[in-house]
Amino acid sequence: MATEDTTTKLFCSRHPNRETLLRCNRCEKPICSECAVLTPTGYRCVDCVRSQQKSFETAQWYDYPLSMGIAGVLSFIGSYLVSLLGFFTIFVAPIVGVVIAEAVRMVLRRRRSPRLFRWVTVAAVVGSLPILLTTLLGVIFRMQVSDAAVITGLLPLVWRVLYTFLVASSLYYRLTGIRI
Repeated sequence: MATEDTTTKLFCSRHPNRETLLRCNRCEKPICSECAVLTPTGYRCVDCVRSQQKSFETAQWYDYPLSMGIAGVLSFIGSYLVSLLGFFTIFVAPIVGVVIAEAVRMVLRRRRSPRLFRWVTVAAVVGSLPILLTTLLGVIFRMQVSDAAVITGLLPLVWRVLYTFLVASSLYYRLTGIRI
């Protein structure tokens, strides 16, 4: 007696030539292992994950220029003040990044978008560039004078670069991280 296979073959909705046993736990579409996105509640298709992520992007168009302007101006002010601190830049720059993040959050209220957070971080980096570039130009002009002048001008350049990196990383982490 031959047994007949009563199960029907399922094929991925995005890759019709791939046989699969998986289904999206939200829309029940068949999905292959390449299209499956593991979530805490099970596997979902790419379309369901995208639609869910869009509900979390609540930023308005005016949030972009407003928050980027705030980040750029505060980063510029911070880079000017930190230029007076030298070694203590290591301790102050992350605090400046957090202050910028909190100022941006205050303006945004509860609106958010991963793209917005990246643009705010870019604006903070751009805000720190004028003083960084003037320091770099000073080092370049000192190269023409003497080697000792280059060495003395190099350390402030290191602090400015370190400031830019620390502010950007702490700002981005604070905006995208979990707030406790």
